Amino acid sequence: MPQTMLPGSLLAMTGQTADRLIQLDSGDAALLYLYLLRRGDLRGLSWPEARLRPALESLRKVGLAPAEEALPDPEPQETPPPEYSTADITDALEDGQSPFSALCDAVEHRLGKRLSASDLKSLYTLYDHLALPAEVILMLVGWCTEEMERKYGAGRKPRLSQISREGFAWARRGIDTMERAEAHIQRLTRLRSREGEVLRLLDIPLRPLVERERTYIAAWDEMGFDDETIRLAYEKTVLKKQSMDWSYMNGILRRWHEKGLHTAAAVRAGDRDPRPVQAGGQQRPAPAPAGEERRAREDMDRMRRMLERMKQEEGT
Repeated sequence: MPQTMLPGSLLAMTGQTADRLIQLDSGDAALLYLYLLRRGDLRGLSWPEARLRPALESLRKVGLAPAEEALPDPEPQETPPPEYSTADITDALEDGQSPFSALCDAVEHRLGKRLSASDLKSLYTLYDHLALPAEVILMLVGWCTEEMERKYGAGRKPRLSQISREGFAWARRGIDTMERAEAHIQRLTRLRSREGEVLRLLDIPLRPLVERERTYIAAWDEMGFDDETIRLAYEKTVLKKQSMDWSYMNGILRRWHEKGLHTAAAVRAGDRDPRPVQAGGQQRPAPAPAGEERRAREDMDRMRRMLERMKQEEGT
């Protein structure tokens, strides 16, 4: 029998919420609510707008989705590269006015091998279709080579298909000059160090990250969170999920970012109900509950934050 209730995989909703979903009588609305409850936002949801919008509006009408939740941006449609022929590549190599031939020689030297016909087409796609300057392509090849050797040891070289994928990513980010390439590589180098620091904060042994993990860490770095705040989000994640959950933790940090809370002190002051104020305008320190009382209070705080953006029915 398959195990369906794994530790840390349980989600909770109030009876009132379940009643509202039942009254909607909409399978898409129920699925969308579960997605929001599990992920915290609409990122990664691949529904077409024609399916997503009605379900989202249904949830909004009964206060189960925030009014300001934006629909995910559609994926940009890239123009597919042309099918370059052998004659196209030969003409480019023989063009004395084009730096493509010198670029091929430099790439072969960097990778330590002769480029195949398929390699030449991939390289020409970067040069001609994406219009990346030769010097930017060389910087791209150098970065990809360093990353491959860092991950898998000295002497390991990337394939042109891997370099091409990274080149398309650079082009989407507008990295098409030496200055932008240098700035991008400097940022990637800094993030490389930051990744190890974040793994330590998350009690994860140092290891190569998968792409989604790297994307999360880069986003947290751009948002401006310090170590203490990231650790606090991690502790809240483990307390709720019983294990590390990258998506859930990202949801916590994104909500703090939207509120302008980027330090642990700001989070503690601004991510909860205000404490009672004594005469004279000073806050009365709340006694720290212990044992079951403290855990009950933490559970209530988590539930309040999860529901804080939902509309309340009149009289409740």
